[in-house]
Amino acid sequence: MILNKNNRNSPWVLIAAVSAMTAWFAGPMAAGLALADELPKESVLPLGVANKAIHAALESCKKDGYRVSVSVVDRSGVLRAMGRSEGAASHTVDSSRKKAYTAVGMRRPTTELADLIMKVPTLQALRDINGDMLILGGGLPIEIGGEIVGGIGVGGAPGAHLDDACAQDGLDAIGAAPKVAAPK
Repeated sequence: MILNKNNRNSPWVLIAAVSAMTAWFAGPMAAGLALADELPKESVLPLGVANKAIHAALESCKKDGYRVSVSVVDRSGVLRAMGRSEGAASHTVDSSRKKAYTAVGMRRPTTELADLIMKVPTLQALRDINGDMLILGGGLPIEIGGEIVGGIGVGGAPGAHLDDACAQDGLDAIGAAPKVAAPK
């Protein structure tokens, strides 16, 4: 359509211009919407759920007299939330985060990884993947509805099996799949 002084203020010219622009944009937009249906969907661990797991793990360790730190990371290993008992040693902050990071990254409990690298010495190199790996008991993946959505790590109890037990109490509090067998 050619605009001239006789038709440039006509509402039909505006409608035609808008229709043409809509058609021009609609092609890529329709393709984008179709592609959006093909993108993978991921569950996200809500902050409130992460905090609930941390609180339960801290309380579990506290009742047994352990001063610990507890960290929860998301599915990518990024810190989601963290808590530290009064009097917990400063190194427990890093160890809890690294245990959670390792558990979610390797998709298994860190105690299991520690046992595995003792049995298969060629796997010792797992410790050197990056500076955030810590293959020491106390880290558990958080699995909800069959999907690993994060990791929890506990550091500071006097033994990896005790860190594991507190971390498992955190998982139990949020209804995550158990990763540590209940003590007999």
